[in-house]
Amino acid sequence: MGSSHSLDAGLSGPSPPGERGAFTLARQLAHPYSQAWALVFGAWFHHLRREEQAIPELAEANLALSREQEFAHWECWGTMWQGWTLVGQGQPEEGIAQLRQSLAAFLRYNVQVWRPSALGLLAAAHWKAGRSEEGLTILDEALGAVHRTGERHGKSDLYRLKGELLLALPAAHQEEAEACFREAIGIARCQGAKSWELRAVLSLSRLYRQQGKTAEAHRMLAEIYGWFTEGFDTVDLREAKALLQVAS
Repeated sequence: MGSSHSLDAGLSGPSPPGERGAFTLARQLAHPYSQAWALVFGAWFHHLRREEQAIPELAEANLALSREQEFAHWECWGTMWQGWTLVGQGQPEEGIAQLRQSLAAFLRYNVQVWRPSALGLLAAAHWKAGRSEEGLTILDEALGAVHRTGERHGKSDLYRLKGELLLALPAAHQEEAEACFREAIGIARCQGAKSWELRAVLSLSRLYRQQGKTAEAHRMLAEIYGWFTEGFDTVDLREAKALLQVAS
């Protein structure tokens, strides 16, 4: 019970109602394992919304709680988010080392759930470090795990990320990247995952604009943007609106 103050990290600023509810419930239960769970998935929640500035506090709070309670599994996740934070703070090599440390720990504890998404973070870290070819190799491992285990969480975004990495190669592979973006869109539509679909359409729209296909880029982006009725303060929807305004 003495560790419940760790959840203050998740409540230090404005948060969506669902996240506040998770933190509040974990605090009321005074159950450290639930508190560690809430902190880790609070970080995932903010990452999915591209609110990376909220992650460091959550990662630090999770690490403190997990080490105090000897929750080795949750400590792995805290290490992962701490590594991702270093990448965002302009220390990609240090962040990559920590991400690899967490993935190695997952294997030691035989943690397979969400491994493809964790590998996606590592691939994105390599992209930010200017090491796109290595990032593509990591994505191949992630997608191999998806096909082997049947885990579908984040599958669309793995293909979108693969497209971005292909474009970042010294000789951009535009046709392959377009195929990846279209695959990402198709997967998201099959899953009814509109946020993933929006993100993939954004990537494809940017590529089309570079190729001079502005009308097609505008049409497909306007279609997915028009589906949303809320969440217009999120990064992806703000970027979509800005692109639509430029194209109009």
